[in-house]
Amino acid sequence: MQNGTDDHDLGEMRETYERLADGIRKFRDELTDMRVTADSADGLVSATVSGRGELVELHIDPRVFHAPDSRRLAEQIMGTIRFAAGCARQDVFELAKPFLPPDAEIDRTDVDFDPSLHQLDRALGRTR
Repeated sequence: MQNGTDDHDLGEMRETYERLADGIRKFRDELTDMRVTADSADGLVSATVSGRGELVELHIDPRVFHAPDSRRLAEQIMGTIRFAAGCARQDVFELAKPFLPPDAEIDRTDVDFDPSLHQLDRALGRTR
């Protein structure tokens, strides 16, 4: 009967792996497609970032040239990009929550690796 139990355990592990792999693929696809846009307080700068916080689009309203101040403009651009990246990070964390332990915290979680590691640990009966 030992062999039957081993076959059952192997089948269960395979099902767990397939669910995990499907979930991670879906997470990866959603992360790839994610775009987050933020605007500066005055609405003159708009930044769009990917789910990884990388700048993919930047719009600067031509009205900024009516009172040119390159330092202020640079600060607006950087602040808007940082805000968009922070929003993207929060969205990605929310997307990853099904793969994370219930007590996961955004500042202590690497969403590139922690979801996979947690699920693999769980599948192997290990605790983290």
